[in-house]
Amino acid sequence: MLKTFAAWAVFPMALLFLQPQSGFAQQTPKLADDEIASVAVVANQNDIDFAKIAEKRSKNAEILKFARTMAADHQSVIDQAVALVTKLKVTPKDNAVSKKMAADAKKTQKMLNAKSANSFDKAYIDNEVAYHKAVIAAVETVLIPQAQNAELKALLQAVVPTLKTHLEHAEMVQSHISK
Repeated sequence: MLKTFAAWAVFPMALLFLQPQSGFAQQTPKLADDEIASVAVVANQNDIDFAKIAEKRSKNAEILKFARTMAADHQSVIDQAVALVTKLKVTPKDNAVSKKMAADAKKTQKMLNAKSANSFDKAYIDNEVAYHKAVIAAVETVLIPQAQNAELKALLQAVVPTLKTHLEHAEMVQSHISK
């Protein structure tokens, strides 16, 4: 389980890096801590929503276990995010990154919901693998360097091993689905 909300602060950044048409891929967006907090909340909810789709659509035990883990981790992260922003007296601020991430998540949800029963599992886990790869890069190269609050920066640094574990888990499931 994730122990910090910061892990999911990077998901919208990952989406932006994965989609060159976004306009952000050519330049690194500048984010203040309150914007990173907004990105975290939106990103967590989006991944919960992806997991809920998987829980409804998949019949594969590995996919279902992975989706349940993602949903539980992200809900825990949202709960911790609320506690942290309250403690820091930070009001999450909507920004171009969080708005783009929400819009892209709607497209991903639509794509996942449109998949046939036979192709859903592969589409879901392929998305999770790509997402985690981009997230790790975004955390290490964008969010950690831009975080101004020492506690936020420490949380971002501490979450990288968890992100890598999630990626390994997703890749393992992907290798079984691809067969």
